[in-house]
Amino acid sequence: MKRLKFIIALFLVAPLTVNAQKAELAQAKSALKTGRDVEKVQKSLQQLLNNSEHRQNDKLWTTVYRLMQKRYDEGNEKLYLKQKYDTAALFNVTKEMFDHLMTFDSIDAQTNKEHGKAPKYRKKHAAELLNYRPNLFFGGTYFVKTANYAAAYDFFNLYLTCLDAPLFSKDADKEKDKQREQQAAYWATFCGYKMMDADKTLKFANEAEKDTSKLSYTLQYVAEAYKMKEDEIPYKETLIKGFNNYPKHSFFFPRIVDYYTQHQQADSALVLANEALKVDSNNPLFLYAKSTLLLNMGNNDECIKTSEQLISLSDTIAAAYYNKGTALLNKALKLEQTNNSEQQKVKIKQLYLKAMPCFETYRQLKPDDQQGWATALYRIYFNLNMGTKFDEIDNLLKKIK
Repeated sequence: MKRLKFIIALFLVAPLTVNAQKAELAQAKSALKTGRDVEKVQKSLQQLLNNSEHRQNDKLWTTVYRLMQKRYDEGNEKLYLKQKYDTAALFNVTKEMFDHLMTFDSIDAQTNKEHGKAPKYRKKHAAELLNYRPNLFFGGTYFVKTANYAAAYDFFNLYLTCLDAPLFSKDADKEKDKQREQQAAYWATFCGYKMMDADKTLKFANEAEKDTSKLSYTLQYVAEAYKMKEDEIPYKETLIKGFNNYPKHSFFFPRIVDYYTQHQQADSALVLANEALKVDSNNPLFLYAKSTLLLNMGNNDECIKTSEQLISLSDTIAAAYYNKGTALLNKALKLEQTNNSEQQKVKIKQLYLKAMPCFETYRQLKPDDQQGWATALYRIYFNLNMGTKFDEIDNLLKKIK
């Protein structure tokens, strides 16, 4: 008896489901004709598709797609007539169409495969969607302008990957616009970087690098992505690639030097600095890097020489005075550790006299860096027996401590 009731219930539900479906399709037909409540009806039909009973109903899938087309056409017309309309909505419905039909294609393909047939709608839908594909690119650029990088990335990602879907596979290569794909890859890389998402930054990086007009930016984003992933080797290789292509760019050179320094590869850093100076012998950044490397390597004479070249270019670069002054003090210290002949004492005093204006100038340029100049001037004034100046620095150091 219970089984009989269950069977009867099934027969009662089935007609209700069919009737509901017919009613929804009737509303869709009306919406397509009148243009009223199109989006509302579309959502209602999509709810039916979420039900496994309707999942393979071609009529529902194609009707939802036609409703999307209707929304697109209406929005496009309003924009053309310069009427009030949300531009983002037009791009979003384009993306909806791609997502919808690519999903339907997989169902269409599976259903027909079971009957030994080719997908019924693939050719027609692929041809139609290809006409809308440029809007995925322009939708991405629109959302970049509004700083909605997550949405922009989704558009560029779909633009770049949709042709690999089975729906488009047959004629995909014919439809590729190489230049626009490179641009889309660049913007996708940019969006990934803006979102601080290393994987998204790197996903289309190889294609993005083909857009040579923006290569310097792409390599920066890629380098930062590898840094986020703490992947040191490709990080270094990307920086070197950037430097080789753009040796004067302020991004690549200092970061490679930092990398070599952190990995105790001062010789490699110095080689790089010399290579950079071959490109631009009077570049302050290159000279400062070389001066600092020489100082850290204990090559005081070359450090002084390089620092003086830097000062000759600009007398307001504080670090040049600091490096030169420190190198002079290092030379004095070495002499102090040898014999104390009168001749040596004269040389030591001369070194202190040369170092003094370096640190006094550094003090003027960097008054807040007391640790940088106070200890050095204390030592200089003490050794030169400059009582008043020594007392001032001595009192200052006592306050710092």
